[in-house]
Amino acid sequence: MKGLVAPALGALGFVALWWLATVVQLADPVLLPSPAETFRETWAAFAEGPLWTDLQRTVVRTVQAFVIATLIGVPLGVALGAKERVYRAVEFVVDFFRSTPASALFPLFLILFGVGEGTKIAVAAFGAALVILFNSAYGVMNARRTRVLAARVMGASEGRILWDVLVWEALPQILVGMRAGISLALVIVVVAEMFIGSTDGLGQRVIRAQSLFESGLMYGVIFLAGALGYLLNLLFLLAEKRFVHWAGR
Repeated sequence: MKGLVAPALGALGFVALWWLATVVQLADPVLLPSPAETFRETWAAFAEGPLWTDLQRTVVRTVQAFVIATLIGVPLGVALGAKERVYRAVEFVVDFFRSTPASALFPLFLILFGVGEGTKIAVAAFGAALVILFNSAYGVMNARRTRVLAARVMGASEGRILWDVLVWEALPQILVGMRAGISLALVIVVVAEMFIGSTDGLGQRVIRAQSLFESGLMYGVIFLAGALGYLLNLLFLLAEKRFVHWAGR
């Protein structure tokens, strides 16, 4: 519970500054509604149903993209990390696309997958997979060599060394990559919902609210997307503490 005090105080401080900005009218109330008005409009959208559906669709797309990215990124990253020379050969390609903004790849994925669900999930999975692959490979390459040598001295095969030593040594870094990957998948999905022919999702709800000057709802959806990202990140932090408590020892 003590760990929740600081985040709660930070959130309350942010809301207080927001309220103060509306009181002194730093911006037109139409453009910057009060926290109370934002909450009312967002709650009304939840109660009427559309926003709940949008949230569900964004979560489903994010999870689908993340699962695909994990199934591709972790095995491929571990395999490349175990053969460092092979990884160095493809490192430029991985870093190039990892550094390329996902939105710049939308036209390419539209050509490959057309306008539909597949494009949003594919582009998010692609971006997340590169982050997961990068972290998985470096986790394996940075495994402590003393443990690898000890396993070889005891007669372990290369397969046993890969699974029983390298993968477990790399697991903390793999989970870091997965945590970054699911956050990136959420960001890409929301942006894709804004610009790739979507009729639902949080991204589409933001664009629609902005075009109708529903500023309260627009801010509410933005904060909802941020809260979702924070929750996903928190879940992975808890998983890291629970399953890789030996990290760094």
